[in-house]
Amino acid sequence: MRTRVGIIGAGPAGLFLSHLLHLAGIESVVLERRDRVYCEQRQRAGIVEHGVAEALTAAGVGERMEREGFRHDGIDLRFDGASHRIDLAALTGRSVRLYPQTEIVRDLIARRTDDSGQLFFEAEATAIDGIETDRPRIRFTHEGEEQVLECDYVVACDGFHGIGRASLPSDVIRTFEKVYPFGWLGILADVAPSCDELIYAHHPNGFALHSMRSESVSRLYLQVPNGTDAADWSDEQIWDELSTRFALRDGGWELRRGPITDKSVTPMRSFVTEPMRHGRLFLAGDAAHIVPPTGAKGLNLAMNDVMVLAEALVADQTRGDSGLLDAYSDTALRRVWRAMHFSYWMTTLLHAQPGDDAFDARLRLSHLRHITDSPAAATHLAQNYTGIPRI
Repeated sequence: MRTRVGIIGAGPAGLFLSHLLHLAGIESVVLERRDRVYCEQRQRAGIVEHGVAEALTAAGVGERMEREGFRHDGIDLRFDGASHRIDLAALTGRSVRLYPQTEIVRDLIARRTDDSGQLFFEAEATAIDGIETDRPRIRFTHEGEEQVLECDYVVACDGFHGIGRASLPSDVIRTFEKVYPFGWLGILADVAPSCDELIYAHHPNGFALHSMRSESVSRLYLQVPNGTDAADWSDEQIWDELSTRFALRDGGWELRRGPITDKSVTPMRSFVTEPMRHGRLFLAGDAAHIVPPTGAKGLNLAMNDVMVLAEALVADQTRGDSGLLDAYSDTALRRVWRAMHFSYWMTTLLHAQPGDDAFDARLRLSHLRHITDSPAAATHLAQNYTGIPRI
């Protein structure tokens, strides 16, 4: 097989890159080791930055997001028994969309299929050869057969455990990592959300987040110690603890309860690979970086990676200008490290830290009050949360 850009991974990044290249008349092939049903059902992030939402709409794949998604102009920051609204729109002129990554993937698969895009599901990439040549190759298995896809460029959007990062020479890359001493116990519940905007709650027992998937499905999270087994928490214990962490002193708010349909524990880590390109192999999304979910940056970083990369590939393939491709890693990493800092800042600010004493607790509350009292501090949060312009 032969194509111009070989893409490993049919998550939102790989699919959006393939779509953007198609709009520019550049052929690509997407290889995905999972089946289509799995890709369209796996639960992931739901916050879409202002700029990413605009890009999806401009590319003709945002119509359902605009119709069915929730526009959020603010967030509810809770601490010390009180609720404080951060008005994102008033502070920045920007908002976010609540539209699950699952739905973005469905929209992109449908569009690539309608456009006769070459998507191969249950096609597992087993090796990437010749990345330092002008004809790199992806070896993969599909329908029981070993096949080879020859490309001009290979883009690995295959996640943290994919072969993309592992295919970079060990003497070329550097990795940076921070593992946090806690995780999130996340649940999906068949109950209408108890809020109109996301609630980020700091509590002495730990962090809690109230999100939603639809008008009838809620998504909620609890901070738990590393090593926690979700099965050790009964549904009643989960609801009781969520109610405790979201509670207001004046009692003017109540958490709705309903059947829990899914629960799992997500570990928290920050991880960056440098560079994000070697030879004809490019990394994008979780293949290159992981952020804790507190700042809602994982999906958005991946989409920004491929937006930068698509522009660079179009310049190279249509005008013979390789300057943007050569700068891809440096360009993407500037945004990656800004998002790393914001995610780290939100995580350490809102979570109870093992070993904290009364002094640490008071400092954290003082910082939270500063954000809600200072328009400048609130603007810093809002600018990063809604997505900074390209840097």
